Amino acid sequence: MPYTIDLNEFSPVLREFADYKSAIQNCSQKTVSEYMTDLRTFFRYIIAKRRGIDPDSEDFLKIDLKIVDLEMIQSIGTMEIYSFLKYAGDDRGNNAAARSRKLSAIKALYKYYVNKKHAFKDNPTADIESPKKKKALPKVMSLDESLTLLQAVKNDEMSKTRIRDYCIITLFLNCGMRLSELAGIKITDIDSELRSLRVTGKGSKERIIYLNDACRMALGDYLTERLDEKYRNIETKALFLSGRGRNDPISVKTVQWMVKKYLDLAGLSNRGYSVHKLRHTAATLMYQSGHVDVRTLKDILGHEQLNTTQIYTHVSNQSMEEAMAQNPLASVKPPKIHELKKIENSEDETDT
Repeated sequence: MPYTIDLNEFSPVLREFADYKSAIQNCSQKTVSEYMTDLRTFFRYIIAKRRGIDPDSEDFLKIDLKIVDLEMIQSIGTMEIYSFLKYAGDDRGNNAAARSRKLSAIKALYKYYVNKKHAFKDNPTADIESPKKKKALPKVMSLDESLTLLQAVKNDEMSKTRIRDYCIITLFLNCGMRLSELAGIKITDIDSELRSLRVTGKGSKERIIYLNDACRMALGDYLTERLDEKYRNIETKALFLSGRGRNDPISVKTVQWMVKKYLDLAGLSNRGYSVHKLRHTAATLMYQSGHVDVRTLKDILGHEQLNTTQIYTHVSNQSMEEAMAQNPLASVKPPKIHELKKIENSEDETDT
C-alpha cells in the first residue's frame, strides 16, 4: 500500500525520520503516513506562530516544510509544544486520543534525533505527559446479535458473494482479527488442514491464528469456490477476491461496505456497530463466555501491551448481576415485620 502523504514535501531531516520508522522500525506505510501528517501540522504551527501567520488562514497550508532543519527542531521548546497541543484541542477540535497521537509523533522524532542520532542533547518532550483519555468500554455485539448477523448472511440467497461474506464475518467474530489483517490473507497463509492461518498485523508482525470448527467449515466452503478452475489463471494469491466479476484482492472499503450491508439486513445498523466492533465482540465473547485467559487473549489479538487487552476484562451488567446472585448470603431472608414488633414489645416490657 503506497504512502497516503507525499514525502517530497518534507525536508531531508524529516524524510530521514520517515525512512527510519519504515526501514528500521518496520512501521507500515499507513503508520508512517500518520506520523508525517501529524508532524506536518506541528511544524506548520511552529513556523506560523513564529512568523505571525494565522493558523486558520490559507497561508497556513502553504507553509514550506522543506525549511525544517536540525537547528529548527533543536530550537523548539517545551512551552511551544504545549501551545501546539492546546491549539490542536481548542482550534482543531482534536480529542485526547488525537492529541496523544500527535504528541507521540513529536516524541518519536525527538527520540530519534536525541537518542539515536545524538544530534543534540535536550529533549523538550521528555517530561510532557500524554493527554488523559476517557476510559470508555468497547462497544460490542451480544451473542444473540452476532447470531442474527450471521443469519442475515445465510438468508441473503441472491448474493453471488454470500459464501465469501459469511466466511469473512465468521472469521471476524471468532478470531478477532483486524480489517487490514483479513484483507491481507493469502491462500498460502492457510494451514493445509485448515487448523490455522497466518496474518500480518501492525508493524508487519506475523502471528498464527488458530481456527475453530465454525471457521474451518466456513473457510472450507469458501475455498471450494476460491480454488475453482475459473480462478486458477489469475495472478493474485489473495484469499478473498473483490467479486462483481473482478478477480483482484478484496479492498478494506469493500469489506466495510459488506459488513454495513449485513448489519442493515440484520436490523443492527442503528447501534453504532462496524467492522472494528466485530473484533471487539470476538474478544469480549472469548473472555466473558469462553473464559479465555487475558494473556492468551493478548496473543490472539496481536496486542503489544497487556494493558491494551485488559479493556476486554470489563464485566457486563448481566455478569455483575449474576455474581451478586451467587453470594452465599443471597438467600438469607430478613425478619418479618411482625417478628420485629414482638422484639420491640418485649424490650418495652423489660424497661418497665
